[in-house]
Amino acid sequence: MGLREQKKQQTRQALSDAALRLAVERGLEHVLVEDIAAAANVSPRTFNNYFRSKQEAIVWRAVQRTTRAAELLRERPADEPVWDAVSNAVLAQFAGAGAPTDAWLAGVQRILRNPALQGEFLSSHQAAELELAAAIAERTGTDAERDMYPRLLAGAVSLATRVALDHWLRAEPPSSIEELLREALAGLREGLRKETA
Repeated sequence: MGLREQKKQQTRQALSDAALRLAVERGLEHVLVEDIAAAANVSPRTFNNYFRSKQEAIVWRAVQRTTRAAELLRERPADEPVWDAVSNAVLAQFAGAGAPTDAWLAGVQRILRNPALQGEFLSSHQAAELELAAAIAERTGTDAERDMYPRLLAGAVSLATRVALDHWLRAEPPSSIEELLREALAGLREGLRKETA
């Protein structure tokens, strides 16, 4: 990535971080694009160059994790079994994430009930999931458009991530998302191995 692209990525990250932080603190409905831009030290016009809405800015963080997992999967050792490689690439996105505070969890739970944000999550995650499927197809020598396997595996991993995040938001006491995701992926792997009657 060149210097220009790095700066763009840093600006996106700053805007996304500001959008999430302000939404958690105030509630999504009380945050304006102007507030997000000011918190990131850019103009509202700059915000609009990067995101269509405050919902897209918030969702960008999660989408980046899936996109980055696809990139890391392409870098994993070629002799590593596909499930291990995918799991390791996904888990790397959450490495070192500690337990959240009660106030943060409450704020995140509140904003996730917003229908516009839910819709943005669904549409944005679909594109990121397709990117992960493409990386799986490359690794397995399959065709992401003609073979079901890459999409099925990407979808399963995406579901495991959503379930782990849902448990993380409701865990008592608060716990590490990394550990919950590790448990979800292990449970999914074990479930896929079980024979059905």
